[in-house]
Amino acid sequence: MTSKLRLGVNIDHVATIRNARGGLHPDPVRAARLAAAAGADGITAHLREDRRHISDEDIDRLMDAITLPLNLEMAATHEMLEIALRHRPHAACIVPERREERTTEGGLDVVRGAADLRPLVGRLTEAGIRVSLFIEPDPAQLDAAKAVGAPVVELHTGAYCDASGGLERERQLGRVVSAARHAASIGLECHAGHGLSYDTVTAIAAIPTIVELNIGHFLVGEAIFIGLEAAIHRMRGLMEQARATVVA
Repeated sequence: MTSKLRLGVNIDHVATIRNARGGLHPDPVRAARLAAAAGADGITAHLREDRRHISDEDIDRLMDAITLPLNLEMAATHEMLEIALRHRPHAACIVPERREERTTEGGLDVVRGAADLRPLVGRLTEAGIRVSLFIEPDPAQLDAAKAVGAPVVELHTGAYCDASGGLERERQLGRVVSAARHAASIGLECHAGHGLSYDTVTAIAAIPTIVELNIGHFLVGEAIFIGLEAAIHRMRGLMEQARATVVA
């Protein structure tokens, strides 16, 4: 038997749809509650500098309304640090952020950014917030994450999910497998996410040293056709089937 693989549901793009027209509908807090009912283990929300989807009020309401752990995705800035310290969510995932990008395009460069990240990680940890760093599946970045004091890494699976051919997808999957193995060997808890869908989740879920997947955009898109709870149920089922094939 292997440990349960946790599913964090990212609700950012419920807020994206709401913000496209303004007003209050659809409500990301309602989406978080539906995710909880469907079996999610946590809720992820990215409070961007430009507030393009999740808002400060959304974070206030999520902290008050949900019982699941909240994972606050945030840039490594003083503003976001102060927000995290004020709310004290269960977790904070530090991600790179550029205003011109449509979505997070890659992992943090922890190797080059270590001097800035180390005090940020320290302050969040002192506040009782579980810190993760969103990084590429690269051993050097994993070693740097360990060196700055992060207990958790989230491996960026975008290159694997976006690979156009079978050989390239296998190569990118191999990078994730090797990185997850290395994370375990140096004592880091390993998560993964970005771009995962029904077609790509199985191979990632079958990696035994990954303990949490964070999935959002695909689930919100699929919810248009089958409903959010049904989309999460199916994703959870695929994850559990993949996990059941893993030999401990």
